[in-house]
Amino acid sequence: MKLVLDPKEVTDCFFAETRLLGIMAPVKDYLFCWHLNNKLGIDFRINNDIEIQLTKKQRNYFFAVYEFPEHYTSVTHYLYNNQFDGEYLLPEFKHLDFIWLLKGDDVEDKSINELVRSIKDIRGVQLVTELTTEKIRNKEHLVF
Repeated sequence: MKLVLDPKEVTDCFFAETRLLGIMAPVKDYLFCWHLNNKLGIDFRINNDIEIQLTKKQRNYFFAVYEFPEHYTSVTHYLYNNQFDGEYLLPEFKHLDFIWLLKGDDVEDKSINELVRSIKDIRGVQLVTELTTEKIRNKEHLVF
C-alpha cells in the first residue's frame, strides 16, 4: 500500500491557529530583527533548518526564516524574508519585505493590534497589515 501526502491537507494543517502580518520595511533582514529584538524585547534568531528553498527558472532561491518561541506559551513567531535575489517567496505580495507568522495558541485581536502598533514604531517600517490565508495564493511556500 502506498501512502500519498495531500499537499492541501498539509498546508491547511500548518495554517491552523496562525495569524499573519505583512510588513513593508526596506532594510536587511538581520537589521530588522535587531530592531525588533531591541524595541519589542523579543529574541528572533535565524533558523537555517527551516530556511525556505524554492527553485525557479532552474535556479535555487533561499529565503531566511527567523524564529522566536514565546516563553510560557505555545506561540512561536516566524519572520520570513519575502525577497531573495529578485525573486519573491509570495509573488502576490511583492510590495511586502517580510511575512510575520504567529503559530500555536489562538492569538487574540488585542495582542495582534498591540504587535502591529509596536512594529509600526520601528524606524524604516512603512506598512504593517494583517493578512488572511485566503488572500495568499502560494501558502505552500511558507510551510517548512
